[in-house]
Amino acid sequence: MNLLPTNISGQTLRHLRRVWRKFGILWLGAVLVGLVAVLYARLIDAGSEIFRSMQQAHFWLPIIITPLAGVLCVWLTRRFFPGSEGSGIPQVIATLEEDTTQRGLSLLSLKILAGKIGISFMAILGGFTIGREGPTVQVGAALMFNLRRLYPRASAALERRLILAGAAAGLSAAFNTPLAGIVFAIEELTRSFEHRASGVVITVIIFAGVVALGLNGNYTYFGTIQIAGGLTNMLAVAVVVTGLVTGVAGGIFCWLLLNTARWIPTKVQVLRRDRPVVFGGLCGLVVALIGVVAAGTTFGSGYFEAKSLLAGDHLPVLYPFLKMASMVGSYLPGIPGGIFAPSLSIGAGFGNLLHLLFDNTSLQMLIALAMVGYLAAVTQSPITAFVIVMEMINGHALVISLMATALIASRVSRFFAPPLYDALSERYRLACASQIVLPDLRKSENG
Repeated sequence: MNLLPTNISGQTLRHLRRVWRKFGILWLGAVLVGLVAVLYARLIDAGSEIFRSMQQAHFWLPIIITPLAGVLCVWLTRRFFPGSEGSGIPQVIATLEEDTTQRGLSLLSLKILAGKIGISFMAILGGFTIGREGPTVQVGAALMFNLRRLYPRASAALERRLILAGAAAGLSAAFNTPLAGIVFAIEELTRSFEHRASGVVITVIIFAGVVALGLNGNYTYFGTIQIAGGLTNMLAVAVVVTGLVTGVAGGIFCWLLLNTARWIPTKVQVLRRDRPVVFGGLCGLVVALIGVVAAGTTFGSGYFEAKSLLAGDHLPVLYPFLKMASMVGSYLPGIPGGIFAPSLSIGAGFGNLLHLLFDNTSLQMLIALAMVGYLAAVTQSPITAFVIVMEMINGHALVISLMATALIASRVSRFFAPPLYDALSERYRLACASQIVLPDLRKSENG
């Protein structure tokens, strides 16, 4: 026999539904983002280890594997998963700007999510210079966007908050940098940030972070750097020089991606336009040859190389230039993959190079400054860049120097090219709402 009045039972159910819609769906999404981010990271790490073991056993093997991987990845992306190409951050920005529902269905679907993870794994297994952090942003945004189905009335404003929270949580979980996730949402996605979204963003980042911490433990991405005795009277000069050097390098990288018609030979441009799959194989061959010349140091995201430099090891002075060339070759064909981790590795290489000039200054400190400088130059988001690096190396003692380097580098980069993610997202904003076609870097060459 039911001892509770029927009306009280109904009120309780209605209250539970309200709680579920207000909190439960967000918590569920945050847990999913954290879980998928960790599993995706482990998948990419496994792929990287497999490739490294093959490459170390047979140094010539990438000349065969990498072009074949390029052909397969480009064909799959263009044939089955258009919208999954590149880092994924431009797709998120474009979806947040306007026409959120229609663009989300094309760029943040579960199909795109699966393609992003699967093809980027193939690319890292083939030795391409890509990272997982940018794709994790799109993956997190896609997971949260698809939870809109659990709401009885999903408005465009609600969808934008879900996407924003998922993107921020994805970055936070990828780097284990919760503060950077919040800053990223405000700075990189600022035009779509609303005051009411702040609580949603923070909530999702917290829950996703807890899941990531539970699975990975409490760690810093690159460990903790030691700078005791490294702060010299040349620090101010080092900050300025590092900001200028990395700003120029990052600006050139952006210019190369956005102005391909000005430096790629005409015949190669025709090949890229008419036979993109073959072009993907050609880029794979270039990436493989660069890797062979660099003794394998340019393959993959560059995490191991950056971490070894922070540990006090050294790499050849040409490493950052070869790594940058490899990253350009990996990004041009439109293979799913990010630029965050490779940019940090390139920055670390410039820090190693600058140590020849500032030999009395701590190598680790120079590497940290160069990492934040190059990342800020490529993204032109200085706050996000210095917060990411500060959190991933536990470098709070360098916060002022990191901020100054990031600011200088981002301003210098603007002399070469506009903000990269905004420029790349423009093609999605201009695309027809009913049909999102595979973007081509050629469309922004004169913009």
